[in-house]
Amino acid sequence: MSAFGYRKPGDLPQAIPLFPLNSAILMPRGMLALNIFEPRYLNMIDDALGGERLIGMIQPASGAEGEPVPQLCDVGTVGRITSFNETDDGRYLVTLTGVCRFDLEQEIDGGTPYRQAIVSYEPFADDFLTSPGRSIDRAGLITSLKTYAALHGFQVDWDAVEQAPTETIVNVAAQVCPFDTAAKQALIETITLEERANALIALLEWDSASDDSQRPMQ
Repeated sequence: MSAFGYRKPGDLPQAIPLFPLNSAILMPRGMLALNIFEPRYLNMIDDALGGERLIGMIQPASGAEGEPVPQLCDVGTVGRITSFNETDDGRYLVTLTGVCRFDLEQEIDGGTPYRQAIVSYEPFADDFLTSPGRSIDRAGLITSLKTYAALHGFQVDWDAVEQAPTETIVNVAAQVCPFDTAAKQALIETITLEERANALIALLEWDSASDDSQRPMQ
């Protein structure tokens, strides 16, 4: 069960507002900080706060976020607003906590400046349950993350990583590693945590190998 009392797909609304954003994915129980300043999305946050506080994060399929109406990917994640602040210049600083992924079934005209859609959570019903990830090569995953972080100069609290649940390590890494849109989408579309971990390790190792191969020989 999620922290908000959602136990199954039927506990969530089928029609949700959408926030398309390149290279930004949200995993179940993950957290995503958003800086909201466009008028249509300020409107979306206002409406969400006055209702069920739910927003669907989804990537533009074309990668062209600036298009007036970009095509969207097939899978996104509905998140709940769990933190909210308004700045002096009229922006909203919002934190979303992931609840469940969804299949985008059909966009609808909700009479709002932001996009809305009918979605299905059924393919991702297991998102409501935490996964221990016992079959995941946790040591191998952390080793790959350390190599990747060292090559890119990222500062990481490895003691905190070692103490975190395997699900948290996989999902946080999937969210924060600066992969391209296609790679991010591949991660969010994996059904099980084990599949996601394997895909993540493959991406980390490929990126690290590519980066290393481009270094000049001493």
